[in-house]
Amino acid sequence: MTTTELTAAVGRARQSSRRRRRTPHKRAIAIFVLPFGLLFLAFYAIPVGYAVWESMLKVERQGTFGVARSVFGGLAQYQQVFANAPFWRSVGRVLTFGIVQVPVMLCLALVFALLLDSPLLRGKKFFRLAFFVPYAVPGVVAAIMWGFLYSPALSPFRAVTENVSFLSADLVLWAMANVVTWVYVGYNMLIIYSALLAIPTEVYEAARIDGAGQLRIAWSIKIPLVMPAIVLTTVFSIIGTLQLLAEPQVFRSFSSAVTSTFTPNLTVYSTSSVPNYNLAAAFSVVLAVATFVLSFLFLKFTQRKGVQ
Repeated sequence: MTTTELTAAVGRARQSSRRRRRTPHKRAIAIFVLPFGLLFLAFYAIPVGYAVWESMLKVERQGTFGVARSVFGGLAQYQQVFANAPFWRSVGRVLTFGIVQVPVMLCLALVFALLLDSPLLRGKKFFRLAFFVPYAVPGVVAAIMWGFLYSPALSPFRAVTENVSFLSADLVLWAMANVVTWVYVGYNMLIIYSALLAIPTEVYEAARIDGAGQLRIAWSIKIPLVMPAIVLTTVFSIIGTLQLLAEPQVFRSFSSAVTSTFTPNLTVYSTSSVPNYNLAAAFSVVLAVATFVLSFLFLKFTQRKGVQ
């Protein structure tokens, strides 16, 4: 075969390979993706873009009682955000909240999921429902219910609430942590339990043949294999922690220790109620970036540790 013929054969092989790699049914794929794309654009991309644009504006008046008008202010709102000490104290407060509450919640979720997956447990349907039911309670309703339980004048457990001030400045954050844990343990348990159900039974049978007991199987097989689900629930929990709003908003009715800047989202809500929409938008953008950075760093850390 001459060089020309060889080159032509290689070219035909490449064209044939490209034709084989072409994705079939492109129109069908586009039709299925289009509804999600429209909803994503309408309810996520456009609002985010609008918030960023709002954060770049500022309000100016001509004189004390002049007509207010919005003008481009560049990074003026962000300068106020980074100089706002109460906002950064609220960020530190929810980070402290997350460092304690998230591991406790996920450990409970993991234990409950392992119990449900254990062959030694009886009445699994009942316990599965019992663990998950709190998640069906709306967050606001759960906060109101627990607020009544914490209040010394309203709680049926007055012997406890009169001696331990759950709504004081020292304990109110952890009282909220209890509410969040009570609501979301079942949700995270369900994710981990679903991952446990996906583990092939042959793995357990091989472990039992080797003489492993239930505790050994749970520690050496189940937990490592559901680690991706635990990572997923941790990311969800990090995002939820920085978005804490319903619980502190409700607890303001029960405790004077909860101020309008108690959490970052409460700061955004209070600022927009002034109203100062531009500064509230800047708070929101900074909070969204912080949430993304923390989630990304956690994912990179787990990938470095070998969790897939």
